Amino acid sequence: MAQNCISENRQSDSSKWFILTGLVLFSGLVYLLAPVLTPFLVAAVLSYIGDPLVDWLETKKFPRTLAVTTVFFCLTLIAIVFLLIFIPLVEKQIIILINKVPEYAQWIQKTVLPVMNEKLGNAKVHLDLTTLQESLKSNWQSAGGIVAQVLGSITRSGVALFTGIANLLLVFIVSFYLLRDWDKLIENIRQLLPRNKEKLISSLAKQSDEVLGAFFRGQLLVVLALAIVYSVGLSIVGLDLAILIGLLAGAVSFVPYLGFIIGIVAASIAALMQFHDVTYLLYVFLVFGVGQALEGMLLTPILVGDKIGLHPVAVIFAVLAGGQLFGFFGVLCALPVAAVLAVIIRHIHKEYKESAVYNG
Repeated sequence: MAQNCISENRQSDSSKWFILTGLVLFSGLVYLLAPVLTPFLVAAVLSYIGDPLVDWLETKKFPRTLAVTTVFFCLTLIAIVFLLIFIPLVEKQIIILINKVPEYAQWIQKTVLPVMNEKLGNAKVHLDLTTLQESLKSNWQSAGGIVAQVLGSITRSGVALFTGIANLLLVFIVSFYLLRDWDKLIENIRQLLPRNKEKLISSLAKQSDEVLGAFFRGQLLVVLALAIVYSVGLSIVGLDLAILIGLLAGAVSFVPYLGFIIGIVAASIAALMQFHDVTYLLYVFLVFGVGQALEGMLLTPILVGDKIGLHPVAVIFAVLAGGQLFGFFGVLCALPVAAVLAVIIRHIHKEYKESAVYNG
């Protein structure tokens, strides 16, 4: 009996060491191949987002390949329309911002700095805004526009152009095949799981799927909706930089309250510089108040729910840590990985609270 217990303990220890070694090797491989893996990660995310749509079309008697082709075409069309609409809008907004630099510089020089120097006393602030203004204008004029500059720099380098096209084609090809075989891949992975751990791992995977689904499908829709609400609202107020500030505030809204804070600060400064009237601050506050109310009472409960469960500090740390460790690839992976880790940590916490170690 004792020998059987010792044998089982040894098997358990060897299994744990095997899993730990596999995780370490996998992490090292991801770290080394991070630049190469980015197109595959983008393809996997697109496939994950599109799989429920493909499954829905299959319930409507679509063959899998036809369903994949339909979803793939629709997603591609949406992406192209989005780029064609928003890139010119953002470029126009940046041109407006650059052209208003002299006005902003003058307002800061004559209004803000005197007040600051009066409050600070001997510790006076001196800013060389003229140099900054001339630098911004000269750099923008030499660039000739965002799209022109980007396209020009790409076309001047044959290697960069070839790499960009190759990565784009790779994303398309890998996305198509992943979407077509997604259910088979998931089932094959499930079949490889140890039989005594299959139920637990499947349960954790299901919870992780709910979290990731809420993040990718729900949170992205929330970000898009808030960007539209902020942009339209600030445009109604009459703010020249409405779209630029609205898109910025919406884009960082995946961190709770961060989009609201950045947006309301940027919009308030822009409104003061443009209108020189404190009354417009009330309109700005109203726009962001409506956006925050919609997010809290309508958008997040319906589209996301409470499945993600990540603290704002954890979100910020995950993004910064991912970028520091793995660069752009790490930024892309940060929140999904953090969400899955949160599921695992909640499970470990539950097991610990039910264990003899906790209960004595």
